[in-house]
Parts: sequence; C-alpha cells; structure tokens
Amino acid sequence: MRKLMNLILGMVVVRLTGPFPERLINLCAQEGIDFWAMDWLDEHTIRLTTRRYTLGRFLELAGRAGCEVERESSQGLPDFVNRFRTRYAFLVGLVFALCAVSVLSRFVLTIQVSGNEEVPSAVILSQLRQLGVRPGVYGPGLNRRQLAQELLVQVDGLSWAALNLYGTRLEVVVREAIQTPERLDESGYFDVVAEADGVVTHIEPEWGEALVQDGDVVARGDILISGTVTMPPPLYSELPPRYYQTHARGRIWARTWRVLTAVIPVEAAVKEYTGSEKSVWSLNVLGQRVKIFGTTSISWPMYDKITTVRQAALPGGDALPLSLNREVFREYQLQTVEVDLAAAQALLEEQLLQRLDLLTGEDGEVESTQFTARMNDGCLEVTLTAQCLEEIGQERPGEHPLESD
Repeated sequence: MRKLMNLILGMVVVRLTGPFPERLINLCAQEGIDFWAMDWLDEHTIRLTTRRYTLGRFLELAGRAGCEVERESSQGLPDFVNRFRTRYAFLVGLVFALCAVSVLSRFVLTIQVSGNEEVPSAVILSQLRQLGVRPGVYGPGLNRRQLAQELLVQVDGLSWAALNLYGTRLEVVVREAIQTPERLDESGYFDVVAEADGVVTHIEPEWGEALVQDGDVVARGDILISGTVTMPPPLYSELPPRYYQTHARGRIWARTWRVLTAVIPVEAAVKEYTGSEKSVWSLNVLGQRVKIFGTTSISWPMYDKITTVRQAALPGGDALPLSLNREVFREYQLQTVEVDLAAAQALLEEQLLQRLDLLTGEDGEVESTQFTARMNDGCLEVTLTAQCLEEIGQERPGEHPLESD
C-alpha cells in the first residue's frame, strides 16, 4: 500500500554532496521529511529517495546544511501527467472523455428482462417503451416503483415486477402469475358424439350412458355417450324407468379412414431481378434514426427491401443503443415458369401429413398412408388416404331435454 501511495504522489531520487551530509539527514528527520533507500557513495556523497512534494523543503534544508542536491531520476503519476502538459489536444480529449463518462454513466444504455417464461420479453420491453423507459433515458429520473406498478397493470400474466438500476444497465425482474386451473363445466345437458366415421376400438365413459361398444361402426354425428341416463326401477316392481340428464363426458377411440386433398398450380410467378438497386445507410442512436447516405425515393413498381443491422454490443454480449443499418432496394419483374412436379408433389404430401397430424391430435396414431396424384385443369392434385387410430369423441349440447315434472 505504501508503494502504491508513493507512485501516486511521485518519488524523486537525489544525490547529496557536502562536507557533512549527515547534518542534512538530521534536519530532514527533525522536519518529518520521509526518505528511504539511502546509499553512501563515499564519505561526502549520499543517494536517497524522497517524495516529490517534499523536494522544495528538502532543497531549503540542503542549503542550510551546505550540501548540493542533484536530481537523478523521478517516477510516479505526476511525472506521467507532466509528459502531456504541452499536448493540448490530448488534454482536451482527456477532459472531454472524463466529462462524457461522468455524464453518460447516468443514462440507461441497456435494458435486461429476467424471470419471465410465458410472457415474452418483447411484450415487456414494448410496454416499458410506452411508459417512457428506453435506451437513452436519464436513469436517476426514473420513478422505478411507480413504473413497476404500471407495468403490472398493463401486462397480463405478471404478479410482481421490480426495476433495478446498475449504472447504465437497467434490470427488469418480473414474476409471472400462477394460472388458476380451469374448472370442468359439469352443468347443462351434453352428449358425446362422433366427429368422424370409424370403427370403435375402445371406450372410456366418465359421465352419461354409453350407447356403443367395441367393434361398432359409427358415422359422424352419431351419439356415443348419451347425456340422458336411464335409471331402471327396483327389481320386481312395476314402476316405469326414470331418466335424468347430465353433462356427458368420456373418451372414445376408433379406427378411422381420412381422405385429404391438396392442389397447387403447375405454373408459378417468380421474381427476376433486373440488376438495378439502391442502398441507404443510416445510424440508429438511442432510438433515433440518422440518415448517412442514400435516398428512399423509389420509382420502381416492384422491388425487394433487404435490411442489414450491425448492432454494437458490450464485451459481455449486451446490446448497446447504437447500430449501423443498411437498406438495399432491388428491382425485379415477375416471370411465369413451370414448377418442378416432383418437388411440388413432395411439398403437398408434407402439407397433407401436417394436416393429418392436426386432425388425429397428440394421442392419435397414423397406421398407414397412401398418396395419389393427378393433373386437373392445370393444377397438380394430390390425395392422401390414411388409416388412423384416434379419439373421435366430441361434446355437443343435447337436442331433446326432458320436461320437468
């Protein structure tokens, strides 16, 4: 620590020559002037090191003791600064840099969001921007508690939020609300009907009365589980059966056969670039766009716009509110060409399989598929025939409610 302080204050190595150098040493000790690394070169010459700011008093005492002082070397922060005392541009730049750091350090440059899983960070940042929180805003002027409360009101799905300011970095910490489990609606009169034709393979009734069993063939719209439940009379009684209606619920699996069709024209319009293009360069500083070169006045009827953004970032990867943007406008004309039939058929087959997956659901299983293709009025028509094992039950309001007594 002492060595560090000596470097900051500055050190000077001097040579003392006189008839009695020890007298100067005694005077320095009486005046409280620190010195060290003393070396006797001969009986009248001493080399020692003292602090820079005590050198003036050291010279006065040397005069009283009849000694000559020769300065051999010096080191430390004052000497380093003195090297640039005639370099005015450097000093001006240093002062400007220090002022810029002291001022810019009070503005928000990066905003980070943490603690969210379901609510996108873009939604939170967009709402904060509407509240006036964006890169370039004056950090100490933010009422962070009030902003956190307004963020909770404006963004659905959040239960807690806090804004923490760390220099130029604003951290937004949120906690998402726990979703209330959806309650099953058991009110009303509902039947479970078939949403597709098929052969029943398995049935799991929960509420209501099952009207089909394994192996039955059903058509779309047939009632599988009735919401009207029959209560048989007691044994050996002559009372008639009684009925009550409920919200039928259950799961029914069946083997189904799906037929799906997709069509695509065999001719398509494609872009052919003419070679004419324009470029526009601009800077985005703290959310403000500053155009550097080029114009966005385009007279072409058809063109593509390609934007390239080079974002400035800190060494840790955090983005800074500074980016260089390039917009390229390329003129094109439409040309009609014939499509590759094999590639078009492969595309339609992939789309049909995706539609089939949506129809069968997560629990469904596709057992076999078959594709057929044909040309029809200048279009390629692809048909998918699939055998599936899927859950076909669908709740539907009952059509004949019982009359109350």
